[in-house]
Amino acid sequence: MAEDIDNNATEVLSFRLGSEEYAISILKVQEIRGYDAVTRIASAPDYLKGVVNLRGIIVPVVDMRIKFNVGAATYDAFTVVIVLNINKHTIGMVVDSVSDVVTLTPDQIKPAPDLGATVSGDYLRGLATVGERMLIMLDIDKLLGSEEMGLLAAAKEAA
Repeated sequence: MAEDIDNNATEVLSFRLGSEEYAISILKVQEIRGYDAVTRIASAPDYLKGVVNLRGIIVPVVDMRIKFNVGAATYDAFTVVIVLNINKHTIGMVVDSVSDVVTLTPDQIKPAPDLGATVSGDYLRGLATVGERMLIMLDIDKLLGSEEMGLLAAAKEAA
């Protein structure tokens, strides 16, 4: 996460999936784009919507609503793709909407309880409170890393 030397603050990008608000490190975000049609890849899992050509780079697009099973994926004017840089790969992540960039202090971030949530505990960094808001902080490297990177790389090659 982005850290400020003076107060160890962390900057995160917050976004919505269904009724929940999530956050990821702003350092992983390359850009935010409106949702456009993607090229489907045969035999890909449902959450891998397909690939897009982003200025000459083939980018796999993952729909986080499907991946987290948070209701039917609908695409409207607020649906966006957050383009991420993860482990030297560019990946698009479809979310319902982007809220804002939030600066969090260490005392705002608490460990996530193990309640059998929709997101595996391995991917959770913690829960952060910002006023009345609760942000579910994701470790996007772990979430879209390792085993799935192989799948995403295969999708890029198939395109």
